[in-house]
Amino acid sequence: MSKYSEIQNGTIFGPGVPNPYSQYFTGVTLLNGLISSPDDSLSVGVVTFEPGSRNNWHIHHNGYQILLVTGGEGWYQEEGKTAISLKKGDKVLTNDGIKHWHGAKKDSWFEHIAITTGEPEWLEAVTDSVYNKL
Repeated sequence: MSKYSEIQNGTIFGPGVPNPYSQYFTGVTLLNGLISSPDDSLSVGVVTFEPGSRNNWHIHHNGYQILLVTGGEGWYQEEGKTAISLKKGDKVLTNDGIKHWHGAKKDSWFEHIAITTGEPEWLEAVTDSVYNKL
């Protein structure tokens, strides 16, 4: 049985391929790029996280990001705010210039559709000490 079998069974579009941006993530993640606007100013993709996986802190400049949670359970946190628990059906809007991160809970895979505009600025990893307090 594949280590991705639970993830593959829980997705709408399929989990994609090993994330080509993995240097900005902790743990194993997959990316399925679905579509981009003709001028590449907007992209839509599915990001799948194995348990405990998460992206680094990051900021979207001159744009925003919408997350549509499609499976599993995860976290979303903006700098200086309490982390928000996410589950299938939840929606998140990150406005321009907000430092944030998102990823799976320790004991659950997590998947969301990301609708993104602008340029990401990738920052430091979310430390285990911060993550493990959730």
